[in-house]
Amino acid sequence: MNNTREVEAVVIGAGQAGLAGAFHLRRAGFEPDRDFVVLDHSPGPGGAWQFRWPSLTYGKVHGMHALPGMELTDADPARPSAEVISDYFDRYERTFDLRVRRPVDVRAVREGSGGRLLVETSDGMWSTRALINATGTWDRPFWPRYPGQETFRGQQLHTARYPGPEEFAGQRVVVVGGGASGTQHLLEIAAYAAATTWVTRRPPVFREGPFDENAGRAAVALVEERVRQGLPPRSVVSVTGLPLNDAIRQGIEDGVLDRPADVRPRHAHRGGLERWPACRCRRHPLGHRLPARRRPPRPAAAARAGRWHPYRGHARGRRPSDPPRRLRTVGQHDRSEPGRPRGRT
Repeated sequence: MNNTREVEAVVIGAGQAGLAGAFHLRRAGFEPDRDFVVLDHSPGPGGAWQFRWPSLTYGKVHGMHALPGMELTDADPARPSAEVISDYFDRYERTFDLRVRRPVDVRAVREGSGGRLLVETSDGMWSTRALINATGTWDRPFWPRYPGQETFRGQQLHTARYPGPEEFAGQRVVVVGGGASGTQHLLEIAAYAAATTWVTRRPPVFREGPFDENAGRAAVALVEERVRQGLPPRSVVSVTGLPLNDAIRQGIEDGVLDRPADVRPRHAHRGGLERWPACRCRRHPLGHRLPARRRPPRPAAAARAGRWHPYRGHARGRRPSDPPRRLRTVGQHDRSEPGRPRGRT
């Protein structure tokens, strides 16, 4: 008995990109459950934001771009961002009747017949003409490899599992990474730890002024220019800079954000160190894998062919302003990129 359900589009993930894609499908006349389906493996609304650490309040978030069609207003800056944004996503899903199915795990994407794709999930099989892969990166933390890592007797943590500053009381802590998460962890941990050390690949660059839409476009242009040269993109903070706010200024003045000159992580050993949080990036969790000929091209090769853009969440191989190849009826994406955060924490 064939229980495969047919739709025109499957959206994998209900974070900002997935919900924005579902909104545009809805606006173009597609009906949820009948014409498209949104599959999310998280327990509730909120995307990756629902898993942020409790001490990351909304006032500390470096920008949360509103989803298309509904602004996020009157958010309490003292409230945890996980609660604020989860509530916002929940209202959004209900307002536009997106009918997100959760928790659903996508296990595989295979070639079907007639140019369709077969999406195998924990909720059964789906046959679709188009696929929006909006899984994000939170579920696959990237751990840099350092010699001695496997014999280091202290605790190693990734920012995705950051428990809050109280867990570091009285300990010597090294924070690896020069992004927003690293600076936020340092400022919190310093009040509890016996000592902290900040290790980054490059000297931090602090930025004055707001990170507005023009600054965001300038950052994207820098990434795209590098990729078109066949080079891999650098970290987000290398093009956005670290915003100078009152907390950062105080951390610099207190010496918490002093970075030892020419220090880069090369070896891991005890040396009195108890904790080692790695505040580094995450990788795209394509556990379900697309069929080989449908996977996005590698950045360097695609850049030379003019087909690759650094942002995920759009139809594969297109710029945000281009109409999707397999979802032409969705219409063009606005250049302000609804559903993308202006800054990642």
